[in-house]
Amino acid sequence: MNVVYNDKTDLLYIRLDDRKQDVINKRVSEDVVLDVGENDRIIGIEILDASKHVSLDRLLPVKYEISKT
Repeated sequence: MNVVYNDKTDLLYIRLDDRKQDVINKRVSEDVVLDVGENDRIIGIEILDASKHVSLDRLLPVKYEISKT
């Protein structure tokens, strides 16, 4: 699992499966998009306006990186 937060866009992305595969994006709410891969498995979760929904400290002990690109 990989967790990346971009502070410029306030986007949090949680990658659950690191294998390369085609994904379909499914919007489940205004601010949440699921990446769905083979066999309808959730590959990733994208949270827009993440600071409104998630406290990064609460993700611990999961290690996360802050991307400034």
